[in-house]
Amino acid sequence: MFEFLWHLGSFILALGILVTIHEYGHFWVARKAGVKVLRFSIGFGKPLVRWYDKQGTEYVLAMIPLGGYVKMLDERVDDVPEHERHLSFNSKSVYARIAIVSAGPIANFLFAIFALTLMYVIGVQSVKPIIGEVTAQSRAQQSGLRSGEQLVSIGSQQTQDWQEVTLALMQHLGDDAVSVKVETPSGSQNIKSLNLSGWKLDKRDESPLASVGIVPFRPDATLAIAMVAPDSPAKKAGLQEGDVIVSVDGELIQTWSSLVQVIERSAQSTLNLYVMRGKSGFDVQVTPANKPIEDGFSRGYLGVVPVVEPWPEDSIITRSYNPVEAIGLGVTKTWQMVSLSFEMIANLITGQVSIKNISGPVGIAVGAGTSVSYGFVAFLSFLALISVSLGVFNLLPLPVLDGGHLMYYIIELIRKKPVSEKTQEIGFRIGATLLLALTAFALLNDISRL
Repeated sequence: MFEFLWHLGSFILALGILVTIHEYGHFWVARKAGVKVLRFSIGFGKPLVRWYDKQGTEYVLAMIPLGGYVKMLDERVDDVPEHERHLSFNSKSVYARIAIVSAGPIANFLFAIFALTLMYVIGVQSVKPIIGEVTAQSRAQQSGLRSGEQLVSIGSQQTQDWQEVTLALMQHLGDDAVSVKVETPSGSQNIKSLNLSGWKLDKRDESPLASVGIVPFRPDATLAIAMVAPDSPAKKAGLQEGDVIVSVDGELIQTWSSLVQVIERSAQSTLNLYVMRGKSGFDVQVTPANKPIEDGFSRGYLGVVPVVEPWPEDSIITRSYNPVEAIGLGVTKTWQMVSLSFEMIANLITGQVSIKNISGPVGIAVGAGTSVSYGFVAFLSFLALISVSLGVFNLLPLPVLDGGHLMYYIIELIRKKPVSEKTQEIGFRIGATLLLALTAFALLNDISRL
Protein backbone atom coordinates (compact mmCIF):
# COMPACT_ATOMS: atom_id res chain seq x y z
CA MET A 1 0.00 0.00 0.00
CA PHE A 2 2.82 2.40 0.86
CA GLU A 3 4.50 1.72 -2.49
CA PHE A 4 1.22 2.39 -4.32
CA LEU A 5 0.67 5.68 -2.47
CA TRP A 6 4.31 6.68 -3.07
CA HIS A 7 3.99 6.10 -6.82
CA LEU A 8 0.60 7.85 -6.92
CA GLY A 9 1.87 10.89 -5.04
CA SER A 10 5.00 11.11 -7.21
CA PHE A 11 2.86 10.79 -10.35
CA ILE A 12 0.54 13.62 -9.27
CA LEU A 13 3.54 15.80 -8.36
CA ALA A 14 5.36 15.17 -11.66
CA LEU A 15 2.30 15.49 -13.87
CA GLY A 16 1.11 18.55 -11.95
CA ILE A 17 4.43 20.33 -12.56
CA LEU A 18 4.57 19.45 -16.26
CA VAL A 19 0.91 20.23 -17.01
CA THR A 20 1.23 23.58 -15.22
CA ILE A 21 4.31 24.42 -17.31
CA HIS A 22 2.55 23.40 -20.52
CA GLU A 23 -0.66 25.29 -19.84
CA TYR A 24 1.22 28.34 -18.58
CA GLY A 25 2.92 28.52 -21.98
CA HIS A 26 -0.48 28.84 -23.67
CA PHE A 27 -1.68 31.26 -20.97
CA TRP A 28 1.33 33.60 -21.11
CA VAL A 29 1.41 33.93 -24.89
CA ALA A 30 -2.39 34.34 -25.05
CA ARG A 31 -2.18 37.22 -22.59
CA LYS A 32 0.69 38.79 -24.57
CA ALA A 33 -1.34 38.43 -27.78
CA GLY A 34 -4.28 40.29 -26.22
CA VAL A 35 -6.60 37.30 -25.77
CA LYS A 36 -8.85 37.24 -22.72
CA VAL A 37 -8.27 34.08 -20.65
CA LEU A 38 -11.40 32.87 -18.89
CA ARG A 39 -10.01 29.87 -17.01
CA PHE A 40 -6.65 28.29 -16.19
CA SER A 41 -7.32 24.76 -14.93
CA ILE A 42 -4.94 22.10 -13.64
CA GLY A 43 -6.90 18.85 -13.74
CA PHE A 44 -10.36 18.01 -15.00
CA GLY A 45 -13.75 17.53 -13.38
CA LYS A 46 -15.06 19.06 -10.18
CA PRO A 47 -13.02 22.06 -8.95
CA LEU A 48 -11.36 21.51 -5.57
CA VAL A 49 -9.92 25.03 -5.27
CA ARG A 50 -10.66 28.16 -7.32
CA TRP A 51 -9.75 31.82 -7.22
CA TYR A 52 -9.78 34.86 -9.54
CA ASP A 53 -7.22 37.49 -10.52
CA LYS A 54 -7.79 41.19 -11.21
CA GLN A 55 -8.41 40.52 -14.92
CA GLY A 56 -11.22 38.08 -14.16
CA THR A 57 -9.35 34.88 -15.00
CA GLU A 58 -10.51 31.90 -12.95
CA TYR A 59 -7.78 29.59 -11.63
CA VAL A 60 -8.82 26.03 -10.81
CA LEU A 61 -7.33 22.93 -9.21
CA ALA A 62 -9.66 20.11 -10.26
CA MET A 63 -10.29 16.60 -9.02
CA ILE A 64 -8.81 14.49 -11.86
CA PRO A 65 -5.08 15.29 -12.14
CA LEU A 66 -4.57 13.91 -15.66
CA GLY A 67 -4.12 17.12 -17.60
CA GLY A 68 -5.32 20.68 -17.75
CA TYR A 69 -6.54 23.41 -20.06
CA VAL A 70 -6.67 27.14 -20.72
CA LYS A 71 -10.10 28.41 -21.74
CA MET A 72 -9.94 31.57 -23.83
CA LEU A 73 -12.68 33.90 -25.02
CA ASP A 74 -13.82 32.53 -28.39
CA GLU A 75 -16.80 33.57 -30.52
CA ARG A 76 -17.13 30.03 -31.86
CA VAL A 77 -17.91 28.79 -28.35
CA ASP A 78 -19.38 31.71 -26.39
CA ASP A 79 -21.63 34.67 -26.98
CA VAL A 80 -19.08 37.49 -26.95
CA PRO A 81 -20.19 41.10 -26.34
CA GLU A 82 -19.32 43.57 -29.09
CA HIS A 83 -16.89 45.47 -26.85
CA GLU A 84 -14.87 42.27 -26.14
CA ARG A 85 -14.67 40.78 -29.62
CA HIS A 86 -11.17 42.12 -30.12
CA LEU A 87 -10.15 40.03 -27.08
CA SER A 88 -11.40 36.72 -28.53
CA PHE A 89 -9.02 34.01 -29.71
CA ASN A 90 -10.66 33.62 -33.11
CA SER A 91 -10.29 37.36 -33.85
CA LYS A 92 -6.50 37.16 -33.77
CA SER A 93 -4.30 36.63 -36.81
CA VAL A 94 -3.37 33.10 -37.80
CA TYR A 95 0.22 33.83 -36.74
CA ALA A 96 -0.92 34.84 -33.25
CA ARG A 97 -3.03 31.68 -32.97
CA ILE A 98 -0.07 29.57 -34.09
CA ALA A 99 2.08 31.25 -31.43
CA ILE A 100 -0.51 30.61 -28.69
CA VAL A 101 -1.02 26.95 -29.60
CA SER A 102 2.67 26.14 -30.04
CA ALA A 103 3.59 27.86 -26.75
CA GLY A 104 2.54 24.83 -24.68
CA PRO A 105 4.97 22.32 -26.23
CA ILE A 106 7.70 24.99 -26.40
CA ALA A 107 7.24 25.61 -22.66
CA ASN A 108 7.77 21.87 -22.07
CA PHE A 109 11.00 21.93 -24.07
CA LEU A 110 12.24 25.03 -22.23
CA PHE A 111 11.45 23.40 -18.90
CA ALA A 112 13.43 20.32 -19.95
CA ILE A 113 16.42 22.58 -20.66
CA PHE A 114 16.00 24.22 -17.25
CA ALA A 115 15.71 20.87 -15.41
CA LEU A 116 18.76 19.41 -17.17
CA THR A 117 20.76 22.61 -16.61
CA LEU A 118 19.98 22.52 -12.89
CA MET A 119 20.87 18.82 -12.82
CA TYR A 120 24.27 19.43 -14.40
CA VAL A 121 25.01 22.37 -12.07
CA ILE A 122 24.19 20.25 -9.00
CA GLY A 123 26.23 17.36 -10.34
CA VAL A 124 25.36 14.00 -11.89
CA GLN A 125 26.68 10.75 -10.47
CA SER A 126 26.64 7.90 -12.95
CA VAL A 127 28.29 4.60 -13.82
CA LYS A 128 30.90 4.19 -16.55
CA PRO A 129 29.56 2.12 -19.47
CA ILE A 130 31.68 -0.97 -18.85
CA ILE A 131 30.44 -4.19 -20.44
CA GLY A 132 29.68 -6.93 -17.92
CA GLU A 133 28.69 -9.70 -20.30
CA VAL A 134 28.17 -10.19 -24.02
CA THR A 135 25.27 -12.45 -24.97
CA ALA A 136 26.25 -15.47 -27.05
CA GLN A 137 25.39 -15.27 -30.77
CA SER A 138 24.36 -11.62 -30.40
CA ARG A 139 25.21 -8.61 -32.56
CA ALA A 140 27.61 -7.43 -29.87
CA GLN A 141 29.51 -10.73 -29.84
CA GLN A 142 29.67 -10.83 -33.63
CA SER A 143 31.14 -7.31 -33.65
CA GLY A 144 33.92 -8.38 -31.30
CA LEU A 145 32.79 -6.56 -28.16
CA ARG A 146 34.18 -8.15 -25.00
CA SER A 147 33.42 -8.21 -21.31
CA GLY A 148 35.38 -5.55 -19.40
CA GLU A 149 35.58 -3.10 -22.31
CA GLN A 150 34.32 0.45 -21.76
CA LEU A 151 32.17 2.05 -24.47
CA VAL A 152 33.87 5.38 -25.26
CA SER A 153 31.71 6.49 -28.18
CA ILE A 154 28.98 5.28 -30.52
CA GLY A 155 29.13 6.90 -33.93
CA SER A 156 30.05 10.54 -33.30
CA GLN A 157 28.46 10.59 -29.83
CA GLN A 158 30.71 10.40 -26.76
CA THR A 159 29.27 8.04 -24.17
CA GLN A 160 30.21 8.70 -20.55
CA ASP A 161 27.41 6.65 -18.97
CA TRP A 162 24.79 4.06 -19.87
CA GLN A 163 22.06 6.62 -20.54
CA GLU A 164 24.24 8.24 -23.18
CA VAL A 165 25.01 4.80 -24.65
CA THR A 166 21.30 4.02 -24.94
CA LEU A 167 20.45 7.40 -26.52
CA ALA A 168 23.34 7.11 -28.99
CA LEU A 169 22.38 3.56 -29.91
CA MET A 170 18.73 4.49 -30.47
CA GLN A 171 19.75 7.28 -32.83
CA HIS A 172 21.14 4.60 -35.18
CA LEU A 173 18.01 2.44 -35.26
CA GLY A 174 17.47 1.72 -38.96
CA ASP A 175 21.17 2.04 -39.90
CA ASP A 176 23.10 -0.90 -41.28
CA ALA A 177 25.98 -0.47 -38.83
CA VAL A 178 27.56 1.96 -36.38
CA SER A 179 31.17 2.39 -35.28
CA VAL A 180 31.86 1.75 -31.59
CA LYS A 181 35.01 2.95 -29.87
CA VAL A 182 35.97 0.89 -26.83
CA GLU A 183 38.70 1.06 -24.22
CA THR A 184 40.10 -2.25 -22.99
CA PRO A 185 41.02 -2.91 -19.34
CA SER A 186 44.67 -2.36 -20.33
CA GLY A 187 43.87 1.17 -21.56
CA SER A 188 44.17 0.66 -25.31
CA GLN A 189 41.38 1.89 -27.58
CA ASN A 190 39.88 0.11 -30.58
CA ILE A 191 37.10 0.89 -33.04
CA LYS A 192 34.66 -1.87 -33.91
CA SER A 193 31.66 -2.02 -36.23
CA LEU A 194 28.35 -3.02 -34.66
CA ASN A 195 26.05 -4.62 -37.23
CA LEU A 196 22.56 -3.11 -36.93
CA SER A 197 21.07 -4.40 -40.18
CA GLY A 198 17.51 -5.54 -39.49
CA TRP A 199 17.71 -4.46 -35.84
CA LYS A 200 14.27 -3.91 -34.30
CA LEU A 201 12.93 -3.32 -30.82
CA ASP A 202 10.07 -5.78 -31.19
CA LYS A 203 10.02 -7.39 -27.76
CA ARG A 204 8.17 -5.94 -24.81
CA ASP A 205 10.37 -4.33 -22.14
CA GLU A 206 13.61 -5.43 -23.82
CA SER A 207 16.14 -2.63 -23.59
CA PRO A 208 18.16 -1.49 -26.63
CA LEU A 209 21.29 -2.79 -24.89
CA ALA A 210 19.83 -6.24 -24.29
CA SER A 211 18.53 -6.43 -27.85
CA VAL A 212 22.07 -6.12 -29.25
CA GLY A 213 23.53 -8.41 -26.60
CA ILE A 214 25.21 -5.99 -24.17
CA VAL A 215 24.83 -6.59 -20.44
CA PRO A 216 26.17 -3.68 -18.32
CA PHE A 217 28.68 -4.48 -15.60
CA ARG A 218 27.15 -4.67 -12.15
CA PRO A 219 28.74 -5.67 -8.84
CA ASP A 220 28.13 -9.27 -7.89
CA ALA A 221 24.95 -10.09 -6.02
CA THR A 222 25.53 -12.07 -2.83
CA LEU A 223 23.27 -14.81 -1.52
CA ALA A 224 22.13 -12.56 1.34
CA ILE A 225 18.61 -11.11 1.13
CA ALA A 226 18.31 -7.32 1.11
CA MET A 227 14.52 -7.09 0.75
CA VAL A 228 11.50 -9.38 0.86
CA ALA A 229 8.49 -8.27 -1.19
CA PRO A 230 5.15 -8.05 0.67
CA ASP A 231 2.72 -10.94 0.06
CA SER A 232 5.41 -12.83 -1.89
CA PRO A 233 6.16 -16.57 -1.60
CA ALA A 234 9.34 -15.65 0.31
CA LYS A 235 7.39 -13.54 2.81
CA LYS A 236 4.81 -16.28 3.33
CA ALA A 237 7.60 -18.81 3.92
CA GLY A 238 9.11 -16.61 6.66
CA LEU A 239 12.27 -15.41 4.90
CA GLN A 240 13.68 -12.15 6.28
CA GLU A 241 16.16 -9.45 5.34
CA GLY A 242 19.68 -10.59 6.18
CA ASP A 243 18.97 -14.30 5.63
CA VAL A 244 21.58 -16.09 3.52
CA ILE A 245 20.44 -18.85 1.17
CA VAL A 246 22.96 -21.70 1.25
CA SER A 247 21.36 -24.54 -0.72
CA VAL A 248 18.23 -25.61 -2.59
CA ASP A 249 17.01 -29.21 -2.25
CA GLY A 250 20.42 -30.17 -0.92
CA GLU A 251 22.35 -28.61 -3.83
CA LEU A 252 24.89 -25.96 -2.75
CA ILE A 253 24.22 -22.56 -4.36
CA GLN A 254 27.34 -20.67 -5.42
CA THR A 255 25.92 -17.54 -7.08
CA TRP A 256 22.74 -15.51 -7.08
CA SER A 257 22.26 -16.09 -10.82
CA SER A 258 22.24 -19.86 -10.29
CA LEU A 259 19.60 -19.41 -7.57
CA VAL A 260 17.50 -17.31 -9.97
CA GLN A 261 17.69 -20.06 -12.59
CA VAL A 262 16.44 -22.66 -10.09
CA ILE A 263 13.58 -20.42 -8.93
CA GLU A 264 12.48 -19.48 -12.46
CA ARG A 265 12.13 -23.10 -13.57
CA SER A 266 10.36 -24.17 -10.36
CA ALA A 267 7.02 -22.32 -10.53
CA GLN A 268 4.38 -24.01 -8.33
CA SER A 269 6.98 -26.56 -7.15
CA THR A 270 7.90 -26.78 -3.47
CA LEU A 271 11.60 -26.21 -2.79
CA ASN A 272 13.56 -26.85 0.37
CA LEU A 273 15.95 -24.00 1.15
CA TYR A 274 18.71 -24.19 3.74
CA VAL A 275 19.08 -20.70 5.19
CA MET A 276 21.55 -19.07 7.58
CA ARG A 277 20.15 -16.41 9.92
CA GLY A 278 23.00 -15.03 11.95
CA LYS A 279 24.81 -18.07 13.31
CA SER A 280 21.80 -20.38 13.05
CA GLY A 281 20.90 -22.56 10.08
CA PHE A 282 17.47 -23.98 9.31
CA ASP A 283 15.32 -25.41 6.50
CA VAL A 284 12.54 -23.45 4.84
CA GLN A 285 9.99 -24.81 2.41
CA VAL A 286 8.87 -22.34 -0.25
CA THR A 287 6.73 -22.59 -3.39
CA PRO A 288 7.66 -20.04 -6.08
CA ALA A 289 4.63 -18.35 -7.63
CA ASN A 290 3.85 -18.60 -11.32
CA LYS A 291 4.58 -15.23 -12.96
CA PRO A 292 3.40 -14.80 -16.59
CA ILE A 293 5.87 -13.29 -19.06
CA GLU A 294 5.70 -12.45 -22.76
CA ASP A 295 4.35 -14.82 -25.43
CA GLY A 296 2.28 -16.86 -23.01
CA PHE A 297 5.21 -18.28 -21.04
CA SER A 298 5.71 -18.04 -17.29
CA ARG A 299 8.44 -18.43 -14.71
CA GLY A 300 8.87 -18.92 -11.01
CA TYR A 301 8.88 -15.92 -8.70
CA LEU A 302 10.21 -15.85 -5.12
CA GLY A 303 10.03 -12.15 -4.24
CA VAL A 304 13.47 -11.37 -2.82
CA VAL A 305 16.20 -8.86 -3.69
CA PRO A 306 19.86 -9.69 -2.97
CA VAL A 307 22.49 -7.69 -1.14
CA VAL A 308 24.88 -6.40 -3.81
CA GLU A 309 28.61 -5.82 -3.45
CA PRO A 310 29.61 -2.12 -3.51
CA TRP A 311 30.56 -0.51 -6.82
CA PRO A 312 34.32 -0.24 -7.50
CA GLU A 313 35.40 3.36 -6.92
CA ASP A 314 36.88 3.73 -10.41
CA SER A 315 33.55 2.79 -12.05
CA ILE A 316 31.62 5.76 -10.61
CA ILE A 317 31.94 9.23 -12.13
CA THR A 318 30.53 12.52 -10.86
CA ARG A 319 30.11 15.33 -13.35
CA SER A 320 29.23 18.91 -12.51
CA TYR A 321 29.50 22.00 -14.69
CA ASN A 322 29.42 25.77 -14.41
CA PRO A 323 26.12 27.42 -15.41
CA VAL A 324 27.23 28.29 -18.96
CA GLU A 325 28.42 24.75 -19.69
CA ALA A 326 25.32 23.33 -18.04
CA ILE A 327 22.99 25.42 -20.24
CA GLY A 328 24.81 24.20 -23.35
CA LEU A 329 24.50 20.59 -22.22
CA GLY A 330 20.84 21.11 -21.31
CA VAL A 331 20.07 22.44 -24.79
CA THR A 332 22.02 19.62 -26.47
CA LYS A 333 20.38 16.85 -24.42
CA THR A 334 16.90 18.30 -24.90
CA TRP A 335 17.41 18.49 -28.66
CA GLN A 336 18.64 14.88 -28.67
CA MET A 337 15.55 13.73 -26.78
CA VAL A 338 13.19 15.72 -29.03
CA SER A 339 14.82 14.31 -32.18
CA LEU A 340 14.84 10.79 -30.77
CA SER A 341 11.16 11.07 -29.76
CA PHE A 342 10.12 11.94 -33.30
CA GLU A 343 12.34 9.15 -34.65
CA MET A 344 10.69 6.66 -32.27
CA ILE A 345 7.24 7.74 -33.47
CA ALA A 346 8.36 7.10 -37.04
CA ASN A 347 9.82 3.74 -36.01
CA LEU A 348 6.54 2.79 -34.31
CA ILE A 349 4.74 3.50 -37.58
CA THR A 350 7.24 1.49 -39.65
CA GLY A 351 7.30 -1.37 -37.13
CA GLN A 352 10.95 -1.10 -36.12
CA VAL A 353 9.80 -0.44 -32.54
CA SER A 354 6.98 -2.57 -31.17
CA ILE A 355 3.84 -0.83 -29.93
CA LYS A 356 4.17 -3.11 -26.89
CA ASN A 357 6.80 -0.64 -25.64
CA ILE A 358 4.26 2.20 -25.29
CA SER A 359 3.67 3.18 -21.65
CA GLY A 360 0.70 4.95 -20.11
CA PRO A 361 -0.10 6.63 -16.79
CA VAL A 362 0.79 3.58 -14.69
CA GLY A 363 4.24 3.36 -16.29
CA ILE A 364 4.78 7.07 -15.72
CA ALA A 365 3.66 6.72 -12.10
CA VAL A 366 6.13 3.90 -11.44
CA GLY A 367 8.91 5.88 -13.14
CA ALA A 368 8.06 8.97 -11.10
CA GLY A 369 8.03 7.05 -7.81
CA THR A 370 11.31 5.31 -8.59
CA SER A 371 13.06 8.53 -9.62
CA VAL A 372 11.87 10.39 -6.51
CA SER A 373 13.21 7.58 -4.31
CA TYR A 374 16.61 7.93 -6.01
CA GLY A 375 16.83 11.63 -5.13
CA PHE A 376 16.32 15.11 -6.50
CA VAL A 377 18.79 14.84 -9.40
CA ALA A 378 17.18 11.63 -10.68
CA PHE A 379 13.75 13.27 -10.39
CA LEU A 380 14.98 16.24 -12.44
CA SER A 381 16.19 13.86 -15.15
CA PHE A 382 12.82 12.09 -15.14
CA LEU A 383 10.93 15.40 -15.34
CA ALA A 384 13.05 16.49 -18.31
CA LEU A 385 12.36 13.23 -20.15
CA ILE A 386 8.59 13.30 -19.53
CA SER A 387 8.41 17.03 -20.30
CA VAL A 388 9.97 16.41 -23.71
CA SER A 389 7.63 13.47 -24.28
CA LEU A 390 4.62 15.61 -23.34
CA GLY A 391 5.73 18.37 -25.70
CA VAL A 392 6.32 15.98 -28.60
CA PHE A 393 3.06 14.12 -27.97
CA ASN A 394 1.09 17.38 -28.09
CA LEU A 395 2.66 18.21 -31.45
CA LEU A 396 1.19 15.10 -33.08
CA PRO A 397 -1.25 16.15 -35.85
CA LEU A 398 -4.35 14.89 -34.04
CA PRO A 399 -7.11 17.56 -34.06
CA VAL A 400 -7.69 17.33 -30.29
CA LEU A 401 -4.01 18.08 -29.60
CA ASP A 402 -1.96 21.23 -30.16
CA GLY A 403 -0.47 19.65 -33.27
CA GLY A 404 -3.92 19.22 -34.78
CA HIS A 405 -4.73 22.91 -34.24
CA LEU A 406 -1.39 23.84 -35.81
CA MET A 407 -2.22 21.63 -38.78
CA TYR A 408 -5.48 23.52 -39.32
CA TYR A 409 -3.73 26.89 -39.04
CA ILE A 410 -1.01 25.90 -41.52
CA ILE A 411 -3.75 24.81 -43.94
CA GLU A 412 -5.39 28.19 -43.35
CA LEU A 413 -2.14 29.95 -44.25
CA ILE A 414 -1.90 27.97 -47.48
CA ARG A 415 -5.58 28.30 -48.47
CA LYS A 416 -5.88 31.91 -47.28
CA LYS A 417 -9.07 30.99 -45.41
CA PRO A 418 -9.91 28.97 -42.28
CA VAL A 419 -10.80 25.29 -42.36
CA SER A 420 -14.57 24.98 -42.12
CA GLU A 421 -16.04 24.37 -38.69
CA LYS A 422 -17.74 21.18 -39.94
CA THR A 423 -14.40 19.76 -41.12
CA GLN A 424 -12.80 20.71 -37.81
CA GLU A 425 -15.61 19.06 -35.86
CA ILE A 426 -15.24 15.81 -37.83
CA GLY A 427 -11.48 15.96 -37.27
CA PHE A 428 -11.92 16.49 -33.54
CA ARG A 429 -14.17 13.44 -33.29
CA ILE A 430 -11.70 11.28 -35.20
CA GLY A 431 -8.79 12.63 -33.16
CA ALA A 432 -10.61 12.05 -29.87
CA THR A 433 -11.36 8.46 -30.88
CA LEU A 434 -7.74 7.79 -31.86
CA LEU A 435 -6.44 9.43 -28.69
CA LEU A 436 -8.80 7.39 -26.52
CA ALA A 437 -7.76 4.19 -28.29
CA LEU A 438 -4.07 5.02 -27.86
CA THR A 439 -4.56 5.81 -24.17
CA ALA A 440 -6.48 2.58 -23.62
CA PHE A 441 -3.78 0.56 -25.40
CA ALA A 442 -1.02 2.19 -23.34
CA LEU A 443 -2.98 1.47 -20.15
CA LEU A 444 -3.39 -2.17 -21.16
CA ASN A 445 0.36 -2.35 -21.73
CA ASP A 446 0.91 -0.94 -18.24
CA ILE A 447 -1.48 -3.46 -16.68
CA SER A 448 0.20 -6.39 -18.46
CA ARG A 449 3.52 -5.34 -16.89
CA LEU A 450 2.17 -5.42 -13.33
